[in-house]
Amino acid sequence: MEKTQEIVEEKVEKKEDWRDVLRFIIISLLIVIPIRMYIAKPFIVDGLSMFPTFHNGDYLIVDQISYLTGNPSRGDVVVIKPPMDESKYFIKRLIGLPGDTISINGSEVKISNSKHPLGVVIDEPYVENKGNDNNLLFTVPEDQYFVMGDNRTASYDSRNWGFLPKRDMVGRALVRLYPPKSINFLPGKFDQSLTNSK
Repeated sequence: MEKTQEIVEEKVEKKEDWRDVLRFIIISLLIVIPIRMYIAKPFIVDGLSMFPTFHNGDYLIVDQISYLTGNPSRGDVVVIKPPMDESKYFIKRLIGLPGDTISINGSEVKISNSKHPLGVVIDEPYVENKGNDNNLLFTVPEDQYFVMGDNRTASYDSRNWGFLPKRDMVGRALVRLYPPKSINFLPGKFDQSLTNSK
């Protein structure tokens, strides 16, 4: 009789263990899936359009919340869906805000707007391969942005395909987790307010 009781108790314990595991999995999924879908998204850099700021294979966590509650800032590193193919993801730097006029002469990028009608040449110490054959002028419409890669000679960006609607911004680079020696918060972030520019 005691053996039968022990077997029954063991089965009940195993059943409860199985239920605990299932409960844990369900709760984990209820927490992880919304975070993954709506708050933070992993992203692996593919290509060299943001070199030397980012290298091929860098592993990032992208903040998807900030731009729902606030506006992007000049100098932010953003993960985007390019307007010509929203099935892809690009990583670029935000250069022009709505209302800006962007003048690109060789490697020099000048921003003009209502606060700076004469224009300000922006400081870009993160750009290594500047290029020297651009002579372009853009005025950024409302709710649109202008983005470029830090590797100007190897970046397919707003200079080629035009402006980026805010809705196509997935989010900003929040944390670089790999490689370990490069772990940092807001990787590539550079204060590009025009008052701090050249």
